[in-house]
Amino acid sequence: MIFTVHGRSAYAYTGGRPWAAGERCIVFVHGALNDHSVWTLLARWYANHGVRALAVDLPGHGRSEGPPGADIESLADWLLGLLDAAGVERAALVGHSMGSLIALEAAARAPTRVDKLVMIGTTYPMKVSAALLDTARDAPLAAIDSVNAFSLSSIAAKPSYPGPGSWLHGGSRALMRRMQAGWAAGNLFEHAFQVCDRYAAGMEAAARVSCPCHLVLGERDAMTPPRGALALAEALRARVHSLPAGHALMQEAPDRTLAALREAVPA
Repeated sequence: MIFTVHGRSAYAYTGGRPWAAGERCIVFVHGALNDHSVWTLLARWYANHGVRALAVDLPGHGRSEGPPGADIESLADWLLGLLDAAGVERAALVGHSMGSLIALEAAARAPTRVDKLVMIGTTYPMKVSAALLDTARDAPLAAIDSVNAFSLSSIAAKPSYPGPGSWLHGGSRALMRRMQAGWAAGNLFEHAFQVCDRYAAGMEAAARVSCPCHLVLGERDAMTPPRGALALAEALRARVHSLPAGHALMQEAPDRTLAALREAVPA
C-alpha cells in the first residue's frame, strides 16, 4: 500500500491480504539498508491470522520516497505519521536493529498508541566503530560485505525460509547494494550508521514506554552483542528471548523468530 506521510509517498507491505475494519495491527520496521522484504514471513503469518500487518519501507529505502530520516527521533515521528495516514489508532511495533530504536522512540513519544514493543537484534547505545564508519564512507560496498559477514553466524543456514537453496549472504548483500544504489543523492549506508551511532536518548525513551516489551536477541550476534541490551531490557522490564543466531535473525532463524514474536504478540 502507498500512503502519504509528511507530504511524501511511503510504502508498506500488508502481507498479501486486504485490511479488515476492527482488526488489530502490527507494524514492522527494518534496519539499515534493508526494506520490507526482510519481514515477509512474519507479516504474512499475521496477515493470515486476523492481524493487520504493515511492513514499512523507511524513507529513502525501497519504494518509499526519500530523503532518509535525519535521526532516530525524526524517523519515529515519520512512523507515527504513517500510522495516522493508515488510520491506525493503536499497534504493536516490531523493529530490527536500527528499526528497533525507531520503534522504541515511537513507543516513548506516543505510549497510548503502542500496545506491544518488540525489539529484535537490538542494543543500546548502538555505537558503530570508527573503522566501520570510515569504511562505510570510503568503500560502502566493502562495508556491506563486512556487515553481512558479521550479521550471519554461519556460512550456510539450514534450508528453511525463504526456501531450500537460498543463499542468505548473497541475498542480503544484493538487497543492501540495491538500497545503497537507490539513493542517488548520498551514501545511504554511511547515513544510516551515523543515525544509529548518534542516538543518545534510548534510556530516557525506555522510561516513557508503558506497554509490555520483548527483546529477541541472537546469541551469536556480532553486530549488536546481546550483553549490550541488558540495561535496556531492565529499563523496559522486558522479556528476553535468546535465539541461536547472529544479527539477521529473521533470515537465519525464521521459525524461532516467528515463535518468539507469536509469544510476544499473540494473534
